[in-house]
Amino acid sequence: MARTSRLSGLRNHTIEERRAIVADALGAPDALAQLVDGGLDEARADRMIEHVVGQIGIPLGVATNFLVNGREVLVPMATEEPSVVAAASNVARMARERGGFTTSSTAPIMQAQIHVVEVADAHGAKLRILEQRDELMRLADEQDPRLVELGGGVRDLIVRIVERGGRRHLVAHLLVDVRDAMGANAVNTMAEAIAPRVAELAGGRPLLRILTNKADLRLSRARVTVPAEMLGGAEVVENMILGAQLAEDDPYRAATHNKGIMNGITAVVLATGNDTRAVEAGAHSHAARDGHYGSLSHFERDAAGDLVATLELPLAVGLVGGATKSHPAAQAAVAMTEVTTAQELAELICAVGLSQNVAAVRALAAEGIQQGHMALHARNVAVAAGAEGDEIEAVAARLVEQRAVRADVAERELAAIRGKA
Repeated sequence: MARTSRLSGLRNHTIEERRAIVADALGAPDALAQLVDGGLDEARADRMIEHVVGQIGIPLGVATNFLVNGREVLVPMATEEPSVVAAASNVARMARERGGFTTSSTAPIMQAQIHVVEVADAHGAKLRILEQRDELMRLADEQDPRLVELGGGVRDLIVRIVERGGRRHLVAHLLVDVRDAMGANAVNTMAEAIAPRVAELAGGRPLLRILTNKADLRLSRARVTVPAEMLGGAEVVENMILGAQLAEDDPYRAATHNKGIMNGITAVVLATGNDTRAVEAGAHSHAARDGHYGSLSHFERDAAGDLVATLELPLAVGLVGGATKSHPAAQAAVAMTEVTTAQELAELICAVGLSQNVAAVRALAAEGIQQGHMALHARNVAVAAGAEGDEIEAVAARLVEQRAVRADVAERELAAIRGKA
């Protein structure tokens, strides 16, 4: 376990110094070696996807202060958006006063769908398939004996009749415990294997045979209590709760509220080489699970007046397979977290998403989102205007002071600074 995640003042050090500080906290001198240049050479990139012509770099930062289930954790976050890493770290610092984050999760169950068409008697077909449930489950398990050896494998088979707009679909679902894998390849292979037999039993033709990213049986949960005084007092807490309630009731607000959650979640998912699109699809489908798109998180006040924030969402991430194993930088990022199971990684990611969410809602309820966000964004604008070295901070400071973080203002202020040189 990391000696501590309280690395105060990390932002004031050079990149090289930060690497040394983080490595020392982990007790592993070479822990971040693969992150120096992104850890991916052209030959490896060419093996990962098709038609490779280059690479694109995304900044990778370290979120500090996280205490999750009593464990000190340093969290890798890959994102291009300013303020995300700092905001998550800041709320994690506040949360330490009440013990940090508490997390839990369900078993890593993924589902594959076998879609059968041209079925005459859907209800009869459903029962015929279920009558052979054990046979079909055995056939599916035979496709991945290694997974079964590790304690995973098929847990159930269900059949759904989906009716909408005068159309009827027969869909069988394989429920598979995929252990420490994200699980797409495992469940897809199983679905392919049993599809002919399922269709034979149904008296139809197999069509789609693929996992669903609506991973609502693979849930992660996080809970945190933040002292009211650290957030700015009782009025700020009240405003945060009112703002969160709007996100529960209004899809327009919910879309941005949930995007803030995903700012934290996607950054860790990307850093660890996991599938950002699958996680995002699962999260947003979960937000609309009741037929109304709303907030993924909930904000309340406890008996002491402190903020209690909770988050539950599907998180299909893995430690084996895919880029998590083939990308050296992703391997280094996973190692930084010191997690030992995919469930533990998912729970950590959920905690980061909640921390980011609390930070964003607090900013909205207090000083406004732009003050902190634009202060960090000002540096990007200064660089885009051509500022170099010490000019960057000087131009950024002028933009923030004028409350005008714009390209034209940056160009004007840069010219003024150079004119005095």
